[in-house]
Formats: sequence, C-alpha cells, structure tokens
Amino acid sequence: MSSLKDLKILVAEDNILNQKIVKIILEKLEATVWTTSNGHEAIELLKIEYFDVVLMDLNMPVMDGFETTNFIRKELRSEIPIIALTADYLISNEIECMEAGMNAIISKPFEPESFSDLILKLVKRNLTN
Repeated sequence: MSSLKDLKILVAEDNILNQKIVKIILEKLEATVWTTSNGHEAIELLKIEYFDVVLMDLNMPVMDGFETTNFIRKELRSEIPIIALTADYLISNEIECMEAGMNAIISKPFEPESFSDLILKLVKRNLTN
C-alpha cells in the first residue's frame, strides 16, 4: 500500500463514525489528518492552514460538498485537489462533482490501497502544475 507520509489531509465529513474510519485509514498510511463536520468549517481551516488534499463529503449540513468546492475554487481561488466522498455513487454524481470543480470521486466504503493511490496521483499532478 502506498504511504501518504508527509501529506496533510483535510477530511470534511459530518458523520462522526465515517470521520473516524477515514482518519484511522489515513493515519495508518502515515498522513496527517484534520477533520471538520461541515463545509463552512473546512473553508475556515483552508484559510489558515496548508493542506495537500481535501476529502469532501457531498451531503453535509451548513454547506454541502458542492457549495464548499464552489467557494474553494471561486472565492479562495485554490486549485487544491478535492476528492468527493459519497455513499450514493451514481454516474450523475460524478458529472456533477466534476462540474463543481472536484478532481475525483470515490465511493464509501473504499479500498485503502486504491484510495491512497488516487490521493497520491492527484497530489503529484497538483505539484507539477
């Protein structure tokens, strides 16, 4: 499995159990993980902290993943890689996510190895741009 050592990852997820599961998986891969429960909290953290990637739940209170991504792209003018996390994966979700400015979508539950490979691919692509 690919190590995510030295990567700082923000997880925006309102479900506490899902937050804990994703955090445990990422920390086993040696990433540094911060969690928030809604899009507004994620935006506030992005204003003051550097992250390599954001894992964004689509359905959150206060600001959902689409609103949050739109704000990150248009207001913060950030190109940080954003991966949508969803339990309700549909092709229409993927199209909507890409239109909102997300870089990828992954369905929950996910395989840790493919998850870490996706994160590394997006972070490397972002570093070369």
